[in-house]
Amino acid sequence: MTELKDLEKTLWATADKLRNNMDAAEYKHVVLGLIFLKYISDSFEDLYNKLKADPLSNPEDKDEYLAENVFYVPPVARWAYLQHERAKLPSIGKDLDDAMEAIEKENPNLKGVLPKDYARPALDKKRLGELLDLIGNVGFKQKGHSSKDLLGQVYEYFLGMFADAEGKRGGQFYTPQSIVKLLAEMLEPYQGRIYDGCCGSGGMFVQSEKFLKAHGGRIGDIAVYGQESNPTTFKLCKMNLAIRGIDAKIELGDTFHADKHKDLKVDYILANPPFNISDWGGESLQESHLWKYGVPPAGNANYAWLQLFLNKLGPSGTAGIVLANGSMTTTTSSEGEIRKAMIRDGVVDCMVALPTQLFFNTQIPACLWFLARNRKNHKFRDRSGEILFIDARKLGTMINRKNKVLTDEDIARIADAYHTWRNQDGQYEDIAGFSKSATLAEVEANNYVLTPGRYVGTEDVEDDGIPFEEKVAAITDSLREQFDKSIELQNRIKENLQRIGIDL
Repeated sequence: MTELKDLEKTLWATADKLRNNMDAAEYKHVVLGLIFLKYISDSFEDLYNKLKADPLSNPEDKDEYLAENVFYVPPVARWAYLQHERAKLPSIGKDLDDAMEAIEKENPNLKGVLPKDYARPALDKKRLGELLDLIGNVGFKQKGHSSKDLLGQVYEYFLGMFADAEGKRGGQFYTPQSIVKLLAEMLEPYQGRIYDGCCGSGGMFVQSEKFLKAHGGRIGDIAVYGQESNPTTFKLCKMNLAIRGIDAKIELGDTFHADKHKDLKVDYILANPPFNISDWGGESLQESHLWKYGVPPAGNANYAWLQLFLNKLGPSGTAGIVLANGSMTTTTSSEGEIRKAMIRDGVVDCMVALPTQLFFNTQIPACLWFLARNRKNHKFRDRSGEILFIDARKLGTMINRKNKVLTDEDIARIADAYHTWRNQDGQYEDIAGFSKSATLAEVEANNYVLTPGRYVGTEDVEDDGIPFEEKVAAITDSLREQFDKSIELQNRIKENLQRIGIDL
């Protein structure tokens, strides 16, 4: 494990050095596309050599690869050819574009997914060749690891590092691994359908697969469904899942306005929707069938996400959703009434307050909502009339000057509290300052506020202890971002006017 961590860090340091002055948001597609290409080429080569050794098989028969769920890689896209014969040539950018095009042509399910912009002039071809050599060496010197397994780990590690490098924009495609692991450990998705309606780069699905493997389950026991509205992030997701061998039905589109899984009912939902999003088009969805508990405000999608996910749950389905802390206390517009209706209907199962500094892209404190369609079902004990509150704000370990992670011990402590409370033979007991099983009468007495600190006995700090300087910095960043967007819009308007002969 230590060797793998060292390998990841060394690879990242070298790859980042090769980035030169390129923006991280662009560079990630260059690097992740190459890691994906190396992965599918290695998978192909493994099977190719086996077929070649069998006198009855044809190693160039595409059907042989289809039967083994391996992507067929045409000769111009094979890694050995690209690294050893093309990497040092000035045409390497075009060679890589041609390789990606050829792979998509042979594998229709990858059509439109792979990056094909390696020939652009801004990309230093000498550095691109060096990057090819760097990634080409993954797996050759690491004992006990297959090249494919290592590439999957490296892809995931690089996603996190690019999210960190991009800051705010990084949160659009990446949820920190320890949060995703916590969701999976609490929900225990052993068997059934798993869904994420804002799936980013697919981290929730990857972690569900890891959970299954760690607990002796089989990948074939789960079916994966997702949707992502950002076309670029959608491509990252498709590559991420292909590297993991996860057969998922991932669709591109806005989940609220073009739901591609409209009639789907699932057993588990793991999701991290964008916090407090205001431009979700709520004005045109006032009459939607989704709003069982009340129409969410057009200016904030938090309670729209909660109700959309509840609508996707099957009769005994459970969901774990990451939201901003404000969702637990807000009374803005209809939100307080929606929360009250959800609590009274018994669909809120557990609330977890998370520590600050877990996210790369925001300082907004976050929480986890666990929802259940039927809390009286035979699988677990009858929890109707109760909600479990867990205050995990004091957990987490700093990994650098900006960010924390939840350790495996932290995750186990939170998940164990939930499981002992939820399970038939759990023998749960409240822990002062950490967890409390509250009755609905207690929640009603607290005006249906769901902040765990209100119930577990710790101080209820509404602002979650974020230093004043950090708040000012966050507000300043937000204002600066809005100002930049305004200037960009003005420039675009000016350019359009100039095109029709109006010069301001």
